[in-house]
Amino acid sequence: MPRFAANLAYMFTERPLIERFGAAAAAGFKAVELQAPYDHTPAALKAEIEKHGLIQLGINTFVGGRPGDSGLGAVPGRERDWDVVFKQALEYTVAIGGSAIHCMAGAVPPEQRPAAERTFIANLTRAAELAKAHNVMCLIEPINQRDRPDYFLNRIEQAADIIAKVGAANVKIQFDFYHVQIVSGDLITRFEKHRPLVGHVQIASVPSRAEPDEGEINYPAIFDALDRLGWKGWTACEYKPRARTEDGLGWGRAYGVKTS
Repeated sequence: MPRFAANLAYMFTERPLIERFGAAAAAGFKAVELQAPYDHTPAALKAEIEKHGLIQLGINTFVGGRPGDSGLGAVPGRERDWDVVFKQALEYTVAIGGSAIHCMAGAVPPEQRPAAERTFIANLTRAAELAKAHNVMCLIEPINQRDRPDYFLNRIEQAADIIAKVGAANVKIQFDFYHVQIVSGDLITRFEKHRPLVGHVQIASVPSRAEPDEGEINYPAIFDALDRLGWKGWTACEYKPRARTEDGLGWGRAYGVKTS
């Protein structure tokens, strides 16, 4: 049976971030992931994680401070900025007891994509070496260009090729079924083919990005496939609730998620 984690950038947003840890635990989630928790001190975050007995998974690298930034990992000319934001993410991850960092690739115009690939590979190589010393995984996530125009990393196959070129065991794919469905489809086959490279899984409905109980994706079949294919990692709920978070958790009742 899948193990579900709550993404606290999307779920329980009726509350301030610092209160979402308790809400997630009360709903039966045993693990959480964050995106950009940098407005809070690591000590404050860790206190909530430990108070509620949660497992902290990943955080994102900061997207960057310029208009239009959506990550810096693959942006030519921003290598120094990338080093700064990655080290920031690594320091937070180690301090709060996390296990992974989503290395945001960023947006680049089409003519810069060959240079962007070289930049991303070089940046990931340095990042992976730093993370390895702390047993932290570097995740790269293909994201659809409808949500993030000109985002560099779009396809699972592209991510697999970059990982092969980096050649570091702690660089893995963040397989978000929402994005993969929009870009490519054929979800179960793609997951099975790239299963050895997958380090984390996320879910949301398509096209609404709401709870995984509507739209194009048959999530009960996806969950069965994850079990069949031996997925033992967490499956994170990175969706935007239609209303109050607790009111939309009925989809997870069979998997141990509580509803109010």
